[in-house]
Amino acid sequence: MQAAIDMFYRVLGAILVVLLTGMVLMVFGNVVLRYGFNSGILVSEELSRFCFVWLTFLGAVLVFREHSHLGIETLVQRLSRRGRLVCMALSNLIVMGCAALFFSGAYMQFEINATMFAPVTGLSLAWVYGVGLFTGAGVFLIAAVRLAGVLLGRVSDVEIARFVGEHHAVSEGA
Repeated sequence: MQAAIDMFYRVLGAILVVLLTGMVLMVFGNVVLRYGFNSGILVSEELSRFCFVWLTFLGAVLVFREHSHLGIETLVQRLSRRGRLVCMALSNLIVMGCAALFFSGAYMQFEINATMFAPVTGLSLAWVYGVGLFTGAGVFLIAAVRLAGVLLGRVSDVEIARFVGEHHAVSEGA
């Protein structure tokens, strides 16, 4: 099961690479066309914006999974193992609440976005902003699994160190 989950996140990372590459090529191509030939490709402007939205929302799930999001660890680093576990549980509950709210909002907006279309490509905006459903659900599930681990007592010292921001020292063997 863990191998399938790891493969999913590797594919997600590959999608992020494709989105970023596409965005860079489209923007760079338009810059060259504008300054060199006084023209541009309108579709690439719109698609690069859509790639940026997807890059941001998909990246948020990947970053959350890897504990690479921003955090304030100064206080938590000073706590005992039990205090860290309490903070871990509370933060995952808060994240789950925010992710559920985010998913709910994206779901309510989905029907509205489905009836609106991008001006250049004609693409339904549900394809653009529907990625919020994936992000809300993905972050919620990751936080729920982490919370379950805390409540069931299945959190390793490495996981706690990653939560506290000490994962660099743990991964480097220091």
